[in-house]
Amino acid sequence: MTQEQWGALRQELFKTVGQNNFKTWIEPIEFSDLSDGVVTFNVPTNFIGNYVSQNYGDLILHQMTRSGHAVQRVHFAVAANTAARPSAPSATCTPAAAPSATPSPVSETRDLAMTGAPLDARFTFDSFVVGKPNELANAAARRVAEGGPVTFNPLFLYGGVGLGKTHLMHAIAWELQTHRPDLNVLYLSAEQFMYRFVQALRDRKMMDFKELFRSVDVLMVDDVQFIAGKDSTQEEFFHTFNALVDQNKQIIISADRAPGEIKDLEDRIKSRLQCGLVVDLHPTDYELRLGILQSKVESYRAQYPDLQLADGVIEFLAHRISTNVRVLEGALTRLFAFASLVGREITMELTQDCLSDVLRASERKISVEEIQRKVAEHYNIRLSDMIGPKRVRSFARPRQIAMYLCKQMTSRSLPEIGRRFGGRDHTTVMHGVKRVEELRTQDAQISDDLELLRRALEA
Repeated sequence: MTQEQWGALRQELFKTVGQNNFKTWIEPIEFSDLSDGVVTFNVPTNFIGNYVSQNYGDLILHQMTRSGHAVQRVHFAVAANTAARPSAPSATCTPAAAPSATPSPVSETRDLAMTGAPLDARFTFDSFVVGKPNELANAAARRVAEGGPVTFNPLFLYGGVGLGKTHLMHAIAWELQTHRPDLNVLYLSAEQFMYRFVQALRDRKMMDFKELFRSVDVLMVDDVQFIAGKDSTQEEFFHTFNALVDQNKQIIISADRAPGEIKDLEDRIKSRLQCGLVVDLHPTDYELRLGILQSKVESYRAQYPDLQLADGVIEFLAHRISTNVRVLEGALTRLFAFASLVGREITMELTQDCLSDVLRASERKISVEEIQRKVAEHYNIRLSDMIGPKRVRSFARPRQIAMYLCKQMTSRSLPEIGRRFGGRDHTTVMHGVKRVEELRTQDAQISDDLELLRRALEA
């Protein structure tokens, strides 16, 4: 039998077994020899040879006999040169013999990943706004996205909701897909890993499951905390993890908390997850939130070219919505859409009316009194002096900073804030807020004080 005849026979096998089975099990085998009624195929591993022999051996024998070849037995042998080839079912065969309608092994793996967890086109490195809270996470993500030698395994990214974990995971996948198409990249959520594991158990296809997950070059699992408490899934995840690490394949994991803090996660898995680089995405600071909003505003300019945005609006939102970037971006989207529909400029008044529910939810119940106490403690003055009538600079500046924070971090009106500061007029509060806004751009110490106080109050 010639290679061309084997190629034609492969076409028939492809029609019979289907695309997925063909790519996984038939494509890796290569015709070697036909003599004395025995056809020999080279395979990358004993595992693949045994599996194909048990599940497709009779089919191959039948197809060859029907094609006129005198074959009584099918034999599989591990080729002598397979040490230099991937030991996975995705090892390629002769291109000319492969069915043209079939995607490449890399494409097949990516199709599986995309089916499990579609990549969001918005989540790229270019659209990821970098600040101090996520600087290390961004640098580590970019390093593994280069697809070079594995320097830390796994890369474990963790942080609260809306801090950019999934954005970075998608960005890594996009970067690898663009610049390293030779790598098999599998991206999915922990829930999808668990679903596929249960499905494989149900369909008695655990060997298929194991081979798929052990054949990838880069495994990315999002929200790994969801496998906690699922004993069988944890067991399989542990063995998959070990197999890939032993092959020096890159693993990238995300979760909502550090490995040691995930309840009901096996200690051996915690230990494994901690053996690489563990990076915390900290809550966003004011500068990062402002940068995110400015980036979004620029992207909206093309969509709403005639819309006017008043000064101070995005600064206000960056101060007030501090816990979740998704909420922050969603608020801006709603604001632009609403202003466009009603044909009005985006003013502070419109912002507070349109986003009243979001602002209330993001308020975090910080009170004027709490702000006053924190500011007094920070500047080491008595609370009575800060809210009292004295106008000396050592009391007046902390007082203005406290007023500014009250305006930014609570929903209290200027007259209400004035009453809490010894019955002062709302114009006094307005002047104090404006003065602090000017100083924070001119005086680094004031800017640092504001950020420290804000973090302390939001903690």
